Amino acid sequence: MKYRVTHTTKYTYSENVTLCHNIAHLLPRITPSQSCQLSQLLIDPLPANVNEWSDLFGNRRASFSIQMPHKELSVTAISEVEVFSSTLPPGETSIGWEQAVEYINTTSDPDIIDNRLYVLESDFTDFIMDVVSYSKPSFRKDRPLLDAVENLMHRIHQDFKYDPGFSTIATPLKEVLKHKKGVCQDFAHLAITCLRMQGLAARYVSGYLETIPPQGKEKLVGADASHAWFSVYVPHLGWVDFDPTNAKIPKEQHITVAWGRDYADVAPLKGIIFGGGKKNRLDVSVDVERIKT
Repeated sequence: MKYRVTHTTKYTYSENVTLCHNIAHLLPRITPSQSCQLSQLLIDPLPANVNEWSDLFGNRRASFSIQMPHKELSVTAISEVEVFSSTLPPGETSIGWEQAVEYINTTSDPDIIDNRLYVLESDFTDFIMDVVSYSKPSFRKDRPLLDAVENLMHRIHQDFKYDPGFSTIATPLKEVLKHKKGVCQDFAHLAITCLRMQGLAARYVSGYLETIPPQGKEKLVGADASHAWFSVYVPHLGWVDFDPTNAKIPKEQHITVAWGRDYADVAPLKGIIFGGGKKNRLDVSVDVERIKT
């Protein structure tokens, strides 16, 4: 499936910003299941400099600075991406989850050793005992790893309510667990924490999800959204993605932009501003359009 993705972020400030430095994760990765034919950033006002490089996780990271006074900042990322369907191997073909933990901890393969980074606690994955209690039913003894993770995905989807008004990116995981609601970032962080506290390697994936309008309705411009899900390392198979928000295995409708330990590693746009006043506004618009071939 081919897509054209247009992601616009607009900041409006009550007073002039005299200087800003920014980092963006808005350009899609190239992976075995995804190619990126075109990608560009359109920035207004024009930045003094723009640099792109690969970060620790192999993501495409761009930095830019604006050194002129401004009350508005607009950043638009335009990409053309082709996503290839991938098939999840049946749960019974994966090794047991306990064996996976042992393999990650004992292997001498340098590529696998690097994955141990994804077993450690990080900024948005608080290792609290409530998480262990929640994850325990999914990780019964000798259960195949993929079967256990898929069960965890479905439980999160069933137990938690999607509520964009409840949480912000700063909402602690314990509050999400307590109130049983949140958004895609919260559900991804919860699943990742469950897996890591069992000793498994799990990473946070950011990207886009194509939305399909109800039958007979036109798709609204800007109705798509950035999205988040998680991926678990399965020995001898590699990384396998799961989307707990939608209880599905990501395939052709999921477009990957970046991955890391958690949201902090892959925030779409972050930076430092000097000035700007106290009354600021953020507007985000995302369009995921299928390209007919």
